[in-house]
Amino acid sequence: MAATTLWQSDALTVIDYRCDAGPHGAPFVERHGGFDLAYVRKGSFGYRTRGQAFELVAGAILVGHPGDEFLCTHDHVVGDECLSFQLSPALVEMVGGRAERWRSGALPPLAELMVLGELAEAVAAGASDLALDEAGMALAARFVEIVADRTPRPYVASERDRRRAVDAALWIDERATAAVDLAQVADAAGLSAFHFLRLFANVLGVTPHQYLVRSRLRRAARLLADEDRAITDVAYDVGFGDLSNFVRTFHRAAGVSPRGFRHAARGNRTAARGVSTIFQDRLVVLP
Repeated sequence: MAATTLWQSDALTVIDYRCDAGPHGAPFVERHGGFDLAYVRKGSFGYRTRGQAFELVAGAILVGHPGDEFLCTHDHVVGDECLSFQLSPALVEMVGGRAERWRSGALPPLAELMVLGELAEAVAAGASDLALDEAGMALAARFVEIVADRTPRPYVASERDRRRAVDAALWIDERATAAVDLAQVADAAGLSAFHFLRLFANVLGVTPHQYLVRSRLRRAARLLADEDRAITDVAYDVGFGDLSNFVRTFHRAAGVSPRGFRHAARGNRTAARGVSTIFQDRLVVLP
């Protein structure tokens, strides 16, 4: 695995991880050295920790707690890429993260976190005037708010079911800019729509349509941060057939309009305040 440190301070370290492991690689036990939020930006992998098993796809968040052992597997796909934010205990305390919240293992692709993950990705790529510590703290603050409202649902899936769900997510991701419906994805998975819907939601934590919309939002956030393309063009390019629907959906996810998100990505702090409460009453100044 290639690991490149992009930012390092007493409070926060940001590392770009790129793994090329595949189904034939031998997994090994690792241990979290600190609090970790790793945004999955590409690929897929299995994550096993504290007796729980998760399948992580693009847009998901791996959650690490200091001292916890974990195992990453690549039974279905070769390789993945993650942007890892490793927080100091002092920073975790500042953003209000009680210890149990950092033992949730993983979060599925959630729109509110994905737009911040893509914002951080734009910062790491040099396409934004924000700093990586700002992006990391925004992601951490929103994570704490979201995980406090989530009740984990234990679900034991067979290896075959996990493979089907991951393959379906990759299938959706590849076709997200086109018209995709439940029947098409279920047919590609070789299941009835009813059984496929239950399987997908239970394994990945979101429905196929939610994943489709969030895949489009990921692309939209990336385009808004990286380019000066017209917002109408962005909406249609990523698969939204209606501009007003795109604006409403994006605003609900990011807390700001697409235009406001673009301004935030370019370093406009006034716009950034709408993206996350980290810029309102939880601003943390790093040493």
